[in-house]
Amino acid sequence: MKFVIRCGALLLGAALTASAGAADARLDWPAKQITWVVGFVPGGTADVLTRIAAQELARQSGLNVVVENRPGAAGAIALQLVARSKASDGYLLTVPGPLIYPTPQPEIGRELSPVILMAQGPMVIVGPAKDARGSLQDVLDDAKRRPEAWSYGSSGNGTSQNLAGELLNQYAGTRIVHVPYKGGGQAVADVAGGQIPLAILGSAPVMPQIKAGTLKAYAVTTPYRLDSLPGVPTVEESGFKGYAATQWFSVAAGNAIPAAQLEQVNKALQAAIRAPEFKAALDNAGMIAGGGSPEDLQAFIRADNAKWKKLLDSGAVKLEN
Repeated sequence: MKFVIRCGALLLGAALTASAGAADARLDWPAKQITWVVGFVPGGTADVLTRIAAQELARQSGLNVVVENRPGAAGAIALQLVARSKASDGYLLTVPGPLIYPTPQPEIGRELSPVILMAQGPMVIVGPAKDARGSLQDVLDDAKRRPEAWSYGSSGNGTSQNLAGELLNQYAGTRIVHVPYKGGGQAVADVAGGQIPLAILGSAPVMPQIKAGTLKAYAVTTPYRLDSLPGVPTVEESGFKGYAATQWFSVAAGNAIPAAQLEQVNKALQAAIRAPEFKAALDNAGMIAGGGSPEDLQAFIRADNAKWKKLLDSGAVKLEN
C-alpha cells in the first residue's frame, strides 16, 4: 500500500509529494523519489510515525516521498528488501526496536546503514473493555488460575511488544501465550472485538480505542505514566518492581547509498521530527523525540540490543521460532 504527500496534505492511494519550492535545496538523492519502506501493515505506531515524518521530509527535501508497506515475518521481509537494494532504488526503512529474530536477519551497522533515531517510548497492555478486569494484577491472577484462557497479541515474533510480554511472564510467573500479528492495526481490531483477551502494543494505535471506550488500558510498560493516560499505572506500579520495557523507531538505508547522502537525509529528518505535527503525535503517544547522528543511532542500538540479548541468553525469556 502506498501513500503520497502533495503540498503537505496526506492523500490516500498514491504517494507523498512536496510542493515546489518547499525545501531550501533539493536533496541529492540517487533516485527520482524516496521510497520509505515500513515492514508492517498500516495503522501501527511504526506506520503512523513514518507517515508524519515522511510528509515533513518531502517538504525538506523537495522530493516525492512514497511510503510503502511491506509486511511479513515481523518486519524481516522489509529488512531483506532494503538490504538487497541498489542506490537507484532510493529506499529508506523504518526499523523498530528492540527487534530480535530467531535466525539472522539484516541489521543496522551490518547490511543496513544507520540514519537517525526517530522516537522512543512506551507500550500499553490492553484488553477488550466489554470483558475488562479491574487491574493488571487481576488479569495475571486469573492467568495463573486459567492459563489456557489467556493470550496476548503483538506486532510479531521478536518485536519489542513480544519481548515486553515475555518479560511480563517472567516477572509474574505466568505463561500467557503470544499471538504474533503482521502489525499493530490488526491486533488492535482483534483485541477490541474480543477475539483475543490482551495485546501489548505501541500507544499510537490503541489510543483512539481507549478513548472511545472499546479498549481497557491496564498498564504502560515504561517506568513513567503517560500524560495522555494519567489514570493508567505502570507495570512497576502494578506490583512488579524493576519492570521496564521501551520501544523505539529508527530510520536506516541500504549500504549502497553513499554516507554523504545519508547525512543530508539525517539533517532533513532532524527538522522533520521536530515539526509540530510530529511533536503532537509523540505527545499524544507519550513518546520522546529522537535525533542525533547516524553514529549516535548505531551506538544506541548496540547498547539496547545487548541488554535484551543478555536476557534471552540467560534463558529467562524464550521467543518463538
